[in-house]
Amino acid sequence: MFLDNKVGKLLELLKLFEDDAMVNVAALSVMDSSDHAVVRMIFSNADAARHLLRKNNYTFSELDLIVVQIGHDQSLTKMCLYLLGAELNIRFVYPVLMRSQGEPCVALAVDDCYLAGQILLRKRFTLLGEDDLT
Repeated sequence: MFLDNKVGKLLELLKLFEDDAMVNVAALSVMDSSDHAVVRMIFSNADAARHLLRKNNYTFSELDLIVVQIGHDQSLTKMCLYLLGAELNIRFVYPVLMRSQGEPCVALAVDDCYLAGQILLRKRFTLLGEDDLT
């Protein structure tokens, strides 16, 4: 979503979710520019988040992502290597705040989520779903 680049706007947005027991912010990324900020978020309950955003008149779009757990035998380097081998572009990546089983996780936007997921599963990466982000 786009936020005006004004003091307190991000806090305003985050408070919406903090005050609601149905949804938690599982991941957050902010890219700043002179007049607006692009905020990317992953929620523990997408339906509840969507409802809150609409109710509070936020304009947003949605995109399919893959959330990947980086286990003991895995690395970001290996993950990138496997996706490169399939000629899949990573559009963006950011860390996930809520971790599954204490392991670090990242959210990825790729050209083809299904293919990327199949490749990473075959390479023994763990993929997470919305239910894993509570």
